[in-house]
Amino acid sequence: MPDVIFPLDSTKTFTQQQLTGHNRWHPDIPPVATVKPGESFRVHCREWFDGDIHNDDSADDIRDAPLDKVHCLSGPFAVEGAKPGDLLIVDILDLGPIPLEEGPLAGQGWGYTGIFAKKNGGGFLTDQFPDAYKAVWDFTGHTATSRHVPHVSFTGIMHPGLMGTAPSHDLLTTWNTREAALIATDPERVPPLALPPQPKDAVLGSLEGADYDRVAAEAARTAPPRENGGNQDIKNLSRGSRVFYPVFVDGANLSVGDLHFSQGDGEITFCGAIEMGGFIDLRVDLIKGGMETYGVSENAIFMPGNVEPQYSEWLAFSGTSVTLDGEQRYLDSHLSYQRACLHAIDYLTTFGYSPEQAYLLLGAAPIEGRLSGVVDVPNACATVYLPTAIFDFPLAPTANGPTRIDPGMGAPRSSF
Repeated sequence: MPDVIFPLDSTKTFTQQQLTGHNRWHPDIPPVATVKPGESFRVHCREWFDGDIHNDDSADDIRDAPLDKVHCLSGPFAVEGAKPGDLLIVDILDLGPIPLEEGPLAGQGWGYTGIFAKKNGGGFLTDQFPDAYKAVWDFTGHTATSRHVPHVSFTGIMHPGLMGTAPSHDLLTTWNTREAALIATDPERVPPLALPPQPKDAVLGSLEGADYDRVAAEAARTAPPRENGGNQDIKNLSRGSRVFYPVFVDGANLSVGDLHFSQGDGEITFCGAIEMGGFIDLRVDLIKGGMETYGVSENAIFMPGNVEPQYSEWLAFSGTSVTLDGEQRYLDSHLSYQRACLHAIDYLTTFGYSPEQAYLLLGAAPIEGRLSGVVDVPNACATVYLPTAIFDFPLAPTANGPTRIDPGMGAPRSSF
């Protein structure tokens, strides 16, 4: 087992640990450790809400989830010899939940998926699902099942939802400027168009005093993916993946967190993956001057891992860029994927699931989302592929009609 360079004590909160990570992006957050090219190491990661979501049958914790606190990131880790313009190679060697059969924190034998309320983050289908719901998933080896979404069982593609390098000061200014301009177009929108710097609840490693105050006022939130990688939520960044990150600061300052037991393409409920705490084993290396050599001026490129469930039969749903009220949009692939997801949800309800259970399932299970047509004006076409083997009943249409299942207790809804 590689040496643990960022240990976590499950009985303590993120800020009570021996080493303090961070939940904002800024080049002046000091690294917690330095590693050498070619070195392998293990990192422990907190679940992204630091234990605020519970293994129970209430969604009030999702409704009240403190978005200013996320994401709890382990790091930064400096890489010896890394300079701006290099490419940082990151190999994902292994990852998994905290190795305990049960416990109070997500990752200790369980994880969760949440539909976020429109007033607190929203989601891909927030207009159709404005309230908070939750599903708790139990882990048996690599398999996930849920009392809140019964009759399904699937192998998770475990992966870090968030990993990336630190931005330079210039890149940070670019982020804040362009996102502020977007917010200004509709500053009262719910949910907001973007999240500006927020000093409240900022965790900035070992920074204190005036340095903390300055950085907290400038540091970027970790919610979106950006040029440094960040919160890309790519389910195929699994074991065996190799990622090439642009380096913007001396040392690269790599950070990682937001581990997922499983996820469907798009993480559509916003907290759409099965969130967990756990460990990840990484190996790093450098390609000197690699950004210019390979034309990677921004955004990571990667080689997907070779460890994933082998589903061979699928039921696919398509959607086009026409709104629910019949308005035609021009090649709107975002809308077409929404419509494909809604068609899949409608289909699953014919078997007995509630719309919320179906929505949670699409976020958590290893569904495939694809842009199937982007040139046939005016309609873009997107598709959602459901692996049929995850269900314990026949999913395909037949002349006999859908098999009705017992939906169980349903997905817990938040109180008002």
